[in-house]
Amino acid sequence: MPFPTDRPRRLRQRDSIRALVRETSLAPSQFILPLFVTFGQGKKETIRSMPDVFRYSVDMLAPAVEEALSVGIRSVMLFGIPETKDEEATQALNQDGPVPQAVRFLKGRFPELVVMTDVCIDEYTSHGHCGFIKGERIDNDSTLECLARMALVHAEAGADVVAPSDMMDGRVGAIRKLLDSKGWTDTLILSYAVKYASAFYGPFRDAMMSGPQFGDRSSYQMDPANRSEAFREARMDIEEGADILMVKPALPYLDIIRDLKDRFDLPLCAYQVSGEYATLMAAGMQGWIDTDRAFMESLVSIRRAGASMIISYFSVRAARLLAQDR
Repeated sequence: MPFPTDRPRRLRQRDSIRALVRETSLAPSQFILPLFVTFGQGKKETIRSMPDVFRYSVDMLAPAVEEALSVGIRSVMLFGIPETKDEEATQALNQDGPVPQAVRFLKGRFPELVVMTDVCIDEYTSHGHCGFIKGERIDNDSTLECLARMALVHAEAGADVVAPSDMMDGRVGAIRKLLDSKGWTDTLILSYAVKYASAFYGPFRDAMMSGPQFGDRSSYQMDPANRSEAFREARMDIEEGADILMVKPALPYLDIIRDLKDRFDLPLCAYQVSGEYATLMAAGMQGWIDTDRAFMESLVSIRRAGASMIISYFSVRAARLLAQDR
């Protein structure tokens, strides 16, 4: 009915009423905390472009994970930084590398924790690309075996979820085939199905020391201008055996998150990437925005768009803010 009978503001009068009719909710169990794991011991290194985010050696991980669990976060995503790099990404297959070591440590100490691992060779290659180089091009097919073997190393270490982020065609199928053939049928694949060639990855590359030494990644990551291509990428990964789909980055691609949510019935993950984090943190540090409110608004928007889970560097702080609102 028209005004004055219809007054939507009645439902906004008090926080208790607003909470009753709130359509979208956030919970710590929906957050995935990304962790950078480096070689050596006794390391907790600051990252200049990502305030309050650190690189940890395996022996220094426990306090960060204990803090996450204490506020209700049950999942982490591991990114590895090897001691040496080469053109063949040999350290990606090292069973004693930072990531397999971290997986064994975390699953032994925190068995209830969901441990996810990033599967990509960019941080292990001297050239910084996500695929092997042949001539002047990134060679898709020769990279697949390495990615599958890397995923197997992580699964054998105890990873619950392997997450290929390379954007090579066919990598989900290659990983699923090898995992199943070796008896790892219960290991989940969280596919970076829709990963755009974004300017928002800069701080992550700073953290991982993994920027490409030549060119960029536009020949294998998606064009930011494309929408329908996301359906094709997602469909291919579903057919190849993905258990969860991801959209990356999150905020610039909320429309894509909603599109995939409406079209497919797999759980959907969104990655609030390093550039999104750094942008909001920098503005907050300058006093231009309220950091906490801006982050919580952004996380709600990602959930509202349709994401089942969110990878965010703000996860622990967000979980603390949610606890305060109870």
